Amino acid sequence: MQITKFGHACVRVEHAGVRLVLDPGAFTGREAVDGADVVLITHQHADHYDAEHLRATDAPIVTIDAVARVIAEDAPDLSERVRVVTPGEVLDLGVPVRVVGEQHAVIHPDYPRFDNSGYLLTLGGHKVFHPGDSLTAPSEEIDVLLAPISAPWLKISEAVDFVREVGAPRNLGIHDKVYSDLALGMVDTHMANLIGDLSFVRLADGADLE
Repeated sequence: MQITKFGHACVRVEHAGVRLVLDPGAFTGREAVDGADVVLITHQHADHYDAEHLRATDAPIVTIDAVARVIAEDAPDLSERVRVVTPGEVLDLGVPVRVVGEQHAVIHPDYPRFDNSGYLLTLGGHKVFHPGDSLTAPSEEIDVLLAPISAPWLKISEAVDFVREVGAPRNLGIHDKVYSDLALGMVDTHMANLIGDLSFVRLADGADLE
C-alpha cells in the first residue's frame, strides 16, 4: 500500500498494481492523475473536481449522481467514462471500495446542502477512508483516515472530534489549502494535544505516507 498526498484534498492510493486518485481539484497539480487507473470524486466543488484534470487521463471516473450531472453539463466529453455510484454501494475497482455518506457538511444554514459521498478503500489488510467534505464516520474500524483540517465549514474542534470519533491509528491531514502555514502549525499542536495515542501527520504535496 502506498499513499501519496497531493494538493489540498487529493490523494493517490496504490495497491496490488492498482492506482486510485481521489479528488484531484483546482488546488491540485496535474501530475496527481498521472498513471491513474480510476479517479474518484466525492462532490462537485472546484477544489475536488476539475474537468481539465479528468481530461488529462483516460481513467474511468467514479462519482455520485450530482457530480455526473455537472460533468454532463460542463464537460460532456467526459460523460462516457463516468460511473455513478450510490451511498452504501460496494465497488470492485481492483480493490474493494465502499461508498459512505450522502451530504456535504453544513457551510451555512442559508446555503442548500450539497451531495457528498466518501470512499472507504480496503487495501489488503488495511482500510483507508476519504470523507470528502463531510464529517460522516464510516461506521467500522479503519487504519488510515484522510482527515480534513481546514475549510469554511470546519472548526478545529470539529476536526479533532472527527479524528477522535473515527479512531483510526493513523491520520493524514488533507483539505489544507484554506489555512496559512502558521495556522496549519496550530492544527498540528491541537491534534498533538487532543487526540491521545492516535497519530496525526501533514505531508508536503507529492510526499508519501511512510
